[in-house]
Formats: sequence, C-alpha cells, structure tokens
Amino acid sequence: MRMKKITASLLSLLLAVTLLAPTTFATSKPVLLQVDGEPALFNGHAPVIDHGTTLVPAEDLFEALDFKFEQDAKSKQVKGTKEGLTIELQNGQKTAVVNGQSVQLVIAPKVIEGITYLPVRSIGEATGYEIYWDEASRTVILKSKVVAASGRGFLWEVQNGGNKVYLLGSMHLADSSFYPLHPSMENAFAEADYLGVEVDIAKAADPETQELVLKLGSYQDGTTLKDHISETTYAKLGNILAENGLDKNALDAFKPWVVETTLSALQAAKTGYEGQTGIDLYFLTKAMERKLPIIELESYESQLGMFNDFSPKLQEDNLLAVLNNFDQVDDSVAAMADMWKTGNDAALLELVQEMGKNEEYNKAMLVDRNIAMADKIEGYLKGQDSSVYLIVVGAAHMPGDIGIVNLLEDKGFTVTRK
Repeated sequence: MRMKKITASLLSLLLAVTLLAPTTFATSKPVLLQVDGEPALFNGHAPVIDHGTTLVPAEDLFEALDFKFEQDAKSKQVKGTKEGLTIELQNGQKTAVVNGQSVQLVIAPKVIEGITYLPVRSIGEATGYEIYWDEASRTVILKSKVVAASGRGFLWEVQNGGNKVYLLGSMHLADSSFYPLHPSMENAFAEADYLGVEVDIAKAADPETQELVLKLGSYQDGTTLKDHISETTYAKLGNILAENGLDKNALDAFKPWVVETTLSALQAAKTGYEGQTGIDLYFLTKAMERKLPIIELESYESQLGMFNDFSPKLQEDNLLAVLNNFDQVDDSVAAMADMWKTGNDAALLELVQEMGKNEEYNKAMLVDRNIAMADKIEGYLKGQDSSVYLIVVGAAHMPGDIGIVNLLEDKGFTVTRK
C-alpha cells in the first residue's frame, strides 16, 4: 500500500479529526440530481435547498424514479405509482402515505413559483433508494439498495451489563463511491439508541463556531502570517494560492494551523473527497431525521484549541509539508479509500504509525484524545439504562497500543471486530 506522498495533516483530516476549515472558496453551482448513475432532467425548475434539505420538483423527481405522476390541482395532492408501490403526498403536510402506511417527511411538500417541490431524501428512502450528497459537484445521488455495499470498513462491538457500543472508524472526507455502506454499519445504526461523534459537524456553520475559529485561528495583535513563518514557506504558500486563482496574501490573517487545514481540505477536494460525503455526516443526517439523540465525545473548542496549542515549529513544519506535497496526493488518497473499503487493519495501523512519528503531534492528535474518548465510552458501557450506542470517530483513533480498541480491552472489556 503506497502512501509516501501523503502528509500527516491530510491523514488527520481524513481519519482523525472532524474539524472543518474556514470556507475560502464559495460556490454558486446549481444543485443536480443523479439516479443510479443517470442525471435527472428538470423542465425549467431546478432543485433548491431549504434549511439544509434539498427539494426537487415533484413531477421531475417521480419521472427520474420511473414513477407515474399524478397531481390534483384542486386537492393539492401529489401521487406516484410504480410496480405495486404507491406514494401520496399533500402540500403543507409533513407526512406521506406509502402503500397505506404513514411516513414522516423531513420537510413538508411546498409550492414554489406554482410548482410542487418534494424533499428528495424522504421520497428516495421511502421508495427504496440510498441517498448521498456529493459536495464537489453539488449533486444529490440516489442509489438503488440492491447495489452491492462498497466495503467492510472498520466496525467493532463491545457489550457490558446490558449496554452495547458499536465502534465505527470513520473517514471524515469521502465520496459517493463509499456508498452504500456495509449492512453491518446500517444495522448498527438501526439498533442504536444514541449516535456518538467527535463533534456535531452540523454546528460548523453556527455563528458561535465561526467566531471561535476567527478568535483562535487569526492574529489579534496586528501581525500577519508573514510575521510568523519563514520567507521560504511564505513564498511557497503564495505561489500555490496564485496557482489556484487567489491573491498570494489571501490567508495572511490566519495562523499556520488554519492555513494548513484549509490547504489539506483543498487537497482532498481536488480528488473529490468532501466532508459533506463523509461517514460522520452521513450518520449525523440520518440521526437528525430519526430524531436520535446525538452525543459529542469532544467539542469544537477542544479540537480548535488542540491545533492552536501546537508549537510554532510544529505548525510551520505541518504547513510546509502540505505545501511541498500539494499536487501529489491523488494516488495516496485513493489507496487510503481502498484501505477503508476493504477494512485493511494492517494498512490502517501503518497510517497511524506514520502520524505518530512526531511526538508532540502524536500526543495531541491521538494519545490524549484516545484516552479521553475511551473513558467516555467506558461510561456508556457502565451506564444503568441498557442502551445501544453507535460511536463514529476517525478510524485513526482505533488501532495500535494507544488506540481506543486496545484501551477498552485494557479496561477489561471484550472488543469484537465485526
């Protein structure tokens, strides 16, 4: 498994930390829809996003799903039929009727410019599809559930005193090729009473989170990035920003760790990997739709604070490593994706050992965090409510002597690979 060109920073972004970098590149691309690899056509009325939910014109959606479409203008009822499956919806009502059974919708159908729009995720799932979001192309992807699962991934099970914890090692950034997930992961989610994640990514855009990023990640004393890194590093950064259509001083307000994280996210995005398609956000979205309680094992304060506390030398070293390898990550990221899909434990351990070569970085990024997360998971296992938890954290936190799996075994629990 060849990954020599990948940096510890990018490894962390993919496998160890949920932190989302400040958005530097805005997008105005339209939202698209794809059904089993085929693009859906829209007759002059494009999909829209309403409070985070994608709404699609009802007639175009049913046509893309091969349903016969009917609409009663007087009663404002929409109906689709296909091979023994009937789905009925009413404008303004947050339920659908699927073969006589009531199904809750994320958002009620609504009329926009005289056209009825439906929540594509709710309709897709009700009619037998898995739903994914590809941030790079801004495409809602529907895949028939009969499509084979993409891979094994990393899943463990721990039981104690009536409580059960599923440990799922995530890739924070992914693409649509990771889906559908292995049935064992979907079954673990279906069984769960709680979803546990490092941090709730849905809070990334909250004003409080953005304010915290700016407070910790930007200079407050009148200095700029140029004053804190070498001329060589600053020149390399300027050249890369210029090559990507930005001013050379576009990130001057930010500290090296913010610049490094931003560039690492851009590296991943160039290969098609986005946080919006990551395993964490996939389950967070499903949990919100199911109204499943979400537990944060960490916080944005702790993750941002960890980066901000890195020594100046480590911050610049990490930034320089990203700059030196900025255009050389495609093969390595593809190999890492293959590692996740095949559930290659040996390759995962090799990556974690690569991250651990710097003592300061390893202690902050893995050792201290793994201990804290293992302690919280122990608390769930020793709880009095006989609950099931699905814990989704970066896969890099799982293997090795300092990994969560071994730490739980040291506490006396039996951890079984699924």
